[in-house]
Amino acid sequence: MWQRLSFRTQLFLPFGLSFIAALAMGGVLLQSFSTGQLADENEPGRRSTRTVAGALNDTLSTSNDPQKTLDAFVHSLGTSSDIQFRSVDAGPGPSRKNGLRGLHSVPQWFVDLIAMPDTEAAFPVVIDGRHVGDLVFLPDMSADLFEKWIGFLALTTLIAVLMGLTGVIAYLFAGSALRPLQNLGAGLTRMQRGDYVTPIPVAGPPEIRQGCEEANALAATLAQLSRDNRDLLHRLVSLQDDERRDLARELHDELGPLLFGIRAGTIALIEASPPVGSLGHAAQEVMRSVEALQQTNRRILDRLRPLYIEELGLESSVQTLLSNFRKQAPQIALTATLDPDLSAIDGPLAQTVYRVIQEALTNVLRHAGAGKADVQVVIAGNVITIEIADDGGGFPADNVFGRGLTGMHERVRALTGSLSLLRADERTYVRCRLPLPESRAFPG
Repeated sequence: MWQRLSFRTQLFLPFGLSFIAALAMGGVLLQSFSTGQLADENEPGRRSTRTVAGALNDTLSTSNDPQKTLDAFVHSLGTSSDIQFRSVDAGPGPSRKNGLRGLHSVPQWFVDLIAMPDTEAAFPVVIDGRHVGDLVFLPDMSADLFEKWIGFLALTTLIAVLMGLTGVIAYLFAGSALRPLQNLGAGLTRMQRGDYVTPIPVAGPPEIRQGCEEANALAATLAQLSRDNRDLLHRLVSLQDDERRDLARELHDELGPLLFGIRAGTIALIEASPPVGSLGHAAQEVMRSVEALQQTNRRILDRLRPLYIEELGLESSVQTLLSNFRKQAPQIALTATLDPDLSAIDGPLAQTVYRVIQEALTNVLRHAGAGKADVQVVIAGNVITIEIADDGGGFPADNVFGRGLTGMHERVRALTGSLSLLRADERTYVRCRLPLPESRAFPG
């Protein structure tokens, strides 16, 4: 759970919890020590009241008119003194609720938190051996509470200010550290996608700057390796094309004439003498075998190197390929949409487009068991997009690219393109994107 939180949350959450813990601890300490402190602060008043009560009783015992003396003493006390006289005949007498006055600026929750001590004390007043009342000590602790409230506010404000300053500093620090880390993460994502050109901004603390510099150096190395790999694949594809061209030429120039000579000789043999017994049937079998070999030789030549691309153009060559597919697989309903600008494409790019379509249709014919297939070739801007879809059984989950598509994938990568095979909506899609040279870009 903690790992899922953002860096700022992980940074500020402890600060917030520390602030709450500090306030809670302050409240506990305030409640623990304030009650005893208030009681200790009013203890001298209690002793003074006891002394005053003793002196008053001594004065009353020696006075000629003790009642008059008592009245004069009570009148001298007034109403604001912490010492008051409570007459027995007058009932409860004066009382200050919990010894508090003028607490309008102190909230009640703070008063309840303090747990006010019981500081009221009563000392008996006696005239002629008769209990006439009590001298009561009723301290006003409003000032003490207000002082503690101000101290609590000052402490809370100080903690809040320190937390705020620390939070601002931490926020700025987090921002200065997160932005370079975010740039580093975005740069690594671009590198994962194959973009080694866009540099990662070098900023932040020295450790992050070093990471950015090393990531940029890694990107430069990967870019060079990618270029070398593409060049190597391009040379490999060129060598394969050259080898196929040479092999196709040998099959065409060597095997073709031999098959034609065998067929011509067989025809001459059949025409020179009428077929006799099994000899005639053997001659016919030779004819059929030669015709099958010639068809096989033409099919191999087409797969090795479609020489007519240079003569007829890419669009006509693809149309011929589609026509041959329809003849070989009449049970598959094939539809095609070809961009008319295909004829302007030539060279290795035209060979790659033709090979991708050829290999995909070969897989549909041999492995898919499809009833429908669709071929689309679209040129938009500087990209040519090829898509071959069928409604067959799909491909095994553990064997996405076979040998043929692997070769096509290498050929496509040599031209800095992309080739993907996916399954969606009960259809299998082979999708290829190839960049066009700038001189051959078409309006989208």
